[in-house]
Amino acid sequence: MSAPGYPGPYNNPPYPMAQYGDKSVSPYPAHHGGYGDPHQAPPPGFNPGYNQGPPPVMYQPVPVPEYGAPPGAIAPAMAAVAPVGIDQILIHQKVELLEAFIGFETNNQYEIKNSLGQKIYNAKEKNDCCTRNCCGSLRSFDMKIKDTMDREVIRIIRPFRCVSCWFPCCLQEMEVQAPPGTTIGYVKQDWHPCLPKFSIQGPNRETLLKLDGPCFACNCCGDVNFELKGKDSDKPVGRISKQWSGLLKEVFTDTDNFGIQFPLDMDVKMKAVLMGACFLIDFMFFEKVGEANQRSSVFS
Repeated sequence: MSAPGYPGPYNNPPYPMAQYGDKSVSPYPAHHGGYGDPHQAPPPGFNPGYNQGPPPVMYQPVPVPEYGAPPGAIAPAMAAVAPVGIDQILIHQKVELLEAFIGFETNNQYEIKNSLGQKIYNAKEKNDCCTRNCCGSLRSFDMKIKDTMDREVIRIIRPFRCVSCWFPCCLQEMEVQAPPGTTIGYVKQDWHPCLPKFSIQGPNRETLLKLDGPCFACNCCGDVNFELKGKDSDKPVGRISKQWSGLLKEVFTDTDNFGIQFPLDMDVKMKAVLMGACFLIDFMFFEKVGEANQRSSVFS
């Protein structure tokens, strides 16, 4: 059946009727200017933006709950802790004015940043006033780590334990959960007469990594490094560093700065456990309560 036409001078050949999926025939003439063919990639060097600005800022990805999860559920994925491509986390303890002026111990608070200096998490210690001021740096606590949308994504649990090498049966331990309620690993202090040593364990308490510190953990105008090593190797693969904060902060406050370095391809769950190890090290060796001096070795 031929296409309909009009009589007289208007009886011109009609536009060809293209079939569905046939790109060889188009009812419209080819257009060589303006926006171009949307099906073709732009030529090399073409920038669709209006101007050239600074490189985009890398923001932390937001974890998405699994399909079928109840409203408000937190995704079990740990990509938000240390996404692929980041091999360093910075932890800064906030200055508490009440604690600095009158020596009254308050809950420790921390800011966790990525290697670009962008804040990705807030961490806050949770316990009671009596525990903080009577048990000192050995106190038990729950630490909640929340993202920038105030959602809890990691929980760290520390029971009350001894820390001295004279009590090998009751050494320090810390549990890391992500999301809260799901244990992903432990940090366990290993007995040693001179050196602070820790085991980084998985959810079944299997040792995956080792963490070794110096005999005298005191940062006198310098950093204190705790070397991260493989389970059966002495070759360092990462590091937890207590960074020198300056003379005034070191003398008059107990606010600390830490850096955590790890391999790029490390399991993100182990990166979260290393954050727990950093907090444990801070409380064990760099926490001052009232007039008591901070610890510097496993002897005290």
